[in-house]
Amino acid sequence: MGLFSKKKKAEEAEKKNKTRSDKSLEVNMKVIKAALEDCDDIVYKDFRVGAEQKLEFKLVYTDGMIDKNVINEAVLNALMVHAREIPPEAPRLIEKLFELVRYGTIPASEMKEIENLDDAILAILTGDAVLFIDGTVKIIVIGAKGWPSRSVSEPSTETLVRGPRDGFTETFRVNTALVRRRIRDPKMKLKQLQVGKRSHTDIGIMYMEDIAMESLVMEVYRRLKSIDIDAILESGYIEQLVEDNYLSPFPQARATERPDEVAANLLEGRVAILVDNSPFALVVPTTFNSLFQSPEDYYDRWFIATILRVIRFTAGTLSLLLPALYIAVTSYHPGILPLKLVLSIAASREGIPFPAILEAFLMEATFELLREAGIRLPAPIGSTIGIVGGIVIGQAAVEAGIVSPIMVIIVAITAISSFSIPSYNLSVGIRMLRFILMVFAGVLGLYGIMLGFLLILCHLVKLKSFGIPYMSPFVSFTASDLKDTVVRVPTFMMKNRPSNLARNRIRMKNNRSMINQIEKGGGNDDEKQ
Repeated sequence: MGLFSKKKKAEEAEKKNKTRSDKSLEVNMKVIKAALEDCDDIVYKDFRVGAEQKLEFKLVYTDGMIDKNVINEAVLNALMVHAREIPPEAPRLIEKLFELVRYGTIPASEMKEIENLDDAILAILTGDAVLFIDGTVKIIVIGAKGWPSRSVSEPSTETLVRGPRDGFTETFRVNTALVRRRIRDPKMKLKQLQVGKRSHTDIGIMYMEDIAMESLVMEVYRRLKSIDIDAILESGYIEQLVEDNYLSPFPQARATERPDEVAANLLEGRVAILVDNSPFALVVPTTFNSLFQSPEDYYDRWFIATILRVIRFTAGTLSLLLPALYIAVTSYHPGILPLKLVLSIAASREGIPFPAILEAFLMEATFELLREAGIRLPAPIGSTIGIVGGIVIGQAAVEAGIVSPIMVIIVAITAISSFSIPSYNLSVGIRMLRFILMVFAGVLGLYGIMLGFLLILCHLVKLKSFGIPYMSPFVSFTASDLKDTVVRVPTFMMKNRPSNLARNRIRMKNNRSMINQIEKGGGNDDEKQ
């Protein structure tokens, strides 16, 4: 029995409150047309079938959202061209006629029966074709979705040197298929629901039934079901409505365009949330450590991945602290630097009319403007504006005596460091905190930086993502979980899944000992082969 079997009674109770269909086709059409009034993209196709052309049918669908080949070949051709095969007495045996149409006439791969008009209207607006037959309350919903969609391509926000090149699209079923291709296990479950009173957006909860904690899966489901909003237009809506702490600058759900990353997280015990019309899937819970990781870390050898992770953590630290350190050292603590460096900085700042904190704020704000402008401009122009604008403005500011050359170097290193963080949402949060630490440094110097850093650390330790500590595994005291942090151990040593995520922790057998045994001449013939 699945985790969501207890929810079926509530869903059945909701169905009782819906408008039931009538045997009369005319009555049903009055309700449908009243609900879809002034919707000129709704197509109503009338036709009659049978030996005497007395059986009235009505096919309703949304133009532009269906595959017309399916409609013409699988529905209209089957019912209209082969109408003579229906016996003359069929109108008097309407139930047998329905069974004939439902199970023997329409060669569509996806069909279902409904008996209420609310579901019929939703199916029409979702992209399905709905067939009404005069004389029966049963309605046939034919899967004929065929709207224009973007093809699968490489994610633009998460590029890799080594790894798969396919990424999520805006089509929900394509995204679920990309994950299903990677995990061909019946234990991988997909629970689908619709969120949004007006948009009825398809939301998918993906998890491994025998790995993920039941409490985590049910908590994700509960938070999604509790959302009461008009429309969900992107997964960012979901992320903001289900996060634990909306005041935190740190993301509490990881957004990714990569199906391989979603599959890897599912196998660790996490839950993925896929949203129709969005190429970004959400992975929960997330941790501070996981936001510095890239799928490429697991495709390269362990020491290469470790070096890259050390570089990323170093870049995150520089991006957060470097401007604040410049302000503190130049304004309050020049004595901690070598004399020659102090004289060099003093000489470069000679004639600068602004204090160090105002100089730093001016340059950082200017670079943030250039970064935002580069994102909003068309791609061929955006990169040019960012590079040329930074060089021209920086050089002009130095020549005009507004900022010092060392400040331009500090800003450039800070910007490059922020680009090294894999998670865009995390890098934005660090950029926000950078300005706060600059204020602390301008008021209290190094003591202000230490105070601000301790406040950030206290917030991180207190923060949780779906009940999981944000600083896991650094606060979990589980030695095996530390094998995949700043240092990534060899793959054969990562035998266990994270202790706070998975109920089935065993991920692999001791492959290295088996290989060593084979190299020494042990093992059976099959293992040697």
